[in-house]
Amino acid sequence: MAFAGRLFLLSDDTQPDDIQTGDGAADGDSADHGQHGTLEQRLARTVTPVLAGMGYELVRLQVSGTKRPTVQVMADRADGALIGVGDCEAISHAVGALFDVEDPFTGEWNLEVSSAGIDRPLTRTKDWERFAGHLAIAELHVPRDGRRRFRGRILGADEAAVRLRLDEGGEVELGRDEIRRAKLVLTDELIAATAADAGAPDGTPGAAAN
Repeated sequence: MAFAGRLFLLSDDTQPDDIQTGDGAADGDSADHGQHGTLEQRLARTVTPVLAGMGYELVRLQVSGTKRPTVQVMADRADGALIGVGDCEAISHAVGALFDVEDPFTGEWNLEVSSAGIDRPLTRTKDWERFAGHLAIAELHVPRDGRRRFRGRILGADEAAVRLRLDEGGEVELGRDEIRRAKLVLTDELIAATAADAGAPDGTPGAAAN
């Protein structure tokens, strides 16, 4: 393998009010659909315990590109504190060393490490629960009744499904296996809640008004 470079990104809060790409393997991304699942899933299983031992949690791992793949690692601090450049650097060195051993690519590849940002992707049950009351957008693998995208306030979630109160009224329950990708919507109340609770011991933002 040949390691090409590293990039640290502390947030992506300037993303438009839309679905963030890559909360799973996107079309054209490098993936191996063998008996052990996709390349992303295998790498995530390898990276997760390493980050846990360092005091971090893996939010998302994405592999994009084919000629020179880019591995994007998005992480949180387990103590709820904000991630800084030093954290990204430590994660980058650890993941780079791990991949030197695992050797998942045959040619050059890049590594990007970032914080989840404010309008983070929603990939784990704990994320859905943590941000109950805030706006989110979910996009499905297959349209339901002709509709692929749902936007509304998070009402709750478990391992099987999430519930949203839709912008246009009414509620919907979406199976977790139906969701291709999902993310929080950047709003003033989300920014305020995140800022107010950044120093809280558990890092839990205040619930938005329903």
